[in-house]
Amino acid sequence: MQAVIEILHSPALNLYRSILSNPKFTIIDESEHYLVVNKPAPLLIHPSVPGNPPTLLDGVQDLLAYEMANGAALSIINRLDRETSGLVLIAKDLPTARNFHKAMERRQSRKEYLAIVWGWPEQEHFTIDAPLRRAGEVRESPIWVYQMVHPEGAASLTECSVVRRFEKATTNGHQFSLIRAKPHTGRMHQIRVHLSHAGFPVVGDKIYGPSQQHYLDHIETGWTPELERALLLPRHALHSASLSIPYGEETLRWEAPLLNDLETFLNTPLA
Repeated sequence: MQAVIEILHSPALNLYRSILSNPKFTIIDESEHYLVVNKPAPLLIHPSVPGNPPTLLDGVQDLLAYEMANGAALSIINRLDRETSGLVLIAKDLPTARNFHKAMERRQSRKEYLAIVWGWPEQEHFTIDAPLRRAGEVRESPIWVYQMVHPEGAASLTECSVVRRFEKATTNGHQFSLIRAKPHTGRMHQIRVHLSHAGFPVVGDKIYGPSQQHYLDHIETGWTPELERALLLPRHALHSASLSIPYGEETLRWEAPLLNDLETFLNTPLA
């Protein structure tokens, strides 16, 4: 019983639970026209259904209450999955939002992610060029959002490089890598699907990790010792680390360090 208690009160899980009830985020940069934050996981970007826990949008609205009372119109420019941490750009007015959105549509923005994955890629640099399609369009899938590599899918390209290889003693593997991933397209779950397809699934990924069943089990039971042993982290280890975008005559660029849960996983032995 003691082992179960320790698992259910692990530092990563305690941090995960605290964010659910307290939407803290770090301000990376702010101007009169925009705000950039480092979003933790599992913080939602914005409310999706009534009764959601606090979201990033809630926290930003509280932070910018004075600006909003004086006509600010917030617009979140880039969205991250609930379990993905990292950089989020928010425009404070409609002209700035339009300019940022146009740059995104023209693919003038550049994004880089850090991912902790299972395994050691042989090559220091590699590119994954594999079209993606929602699995439910071609076969039955118990997970509606599940994406798969398919020849009739949308063109998808991710450039990857190995930042660091390291080892941990676990019951289901010991070799891990920190990967820098640069998506050249913006498909749903692209980096996670591509890395899994290449044989290096993201640690903690309930959908594209060891088994889709982990996602279904989590919906049914919540986080359990069995899921902890299989996935190691209560969220997938993907972080939006760098973002650049044109703004007037210049190009803005921001970087966000890994958050504590991923930094701890990188640097703490796991028995």
